[in-house]
Amino acid sequence: VDAVIVLGSMLHGIATGNMLPARVEMVCVDINPAVVTKLSDRGSSQAVGIVTDVGLFLNLLVKELKEKSIKPAI
Repeated sequence: VDAVIVLGSMLHGIATGNMLPARVEMVCVDINPAVVTKLSDRGSSQAVGIVTDVGLFLNLLVKELKEKSIKPAI
């Protein structure tokens, strides 16, 4: 795995971040800023946090992927 996207699940996101090797990029999307903070505080330096509504994020992601002619797996 080269990249992981964690959507709206604090405990799963932190656990996944703890298990991944440092070379794997991780994006954590959650409406709660504490989730992003906890993930970075636990030593997941490869994690990038986005504080927003997961539904809004997914809609924008699909729109951008369609514009770039990349077919999403969802």
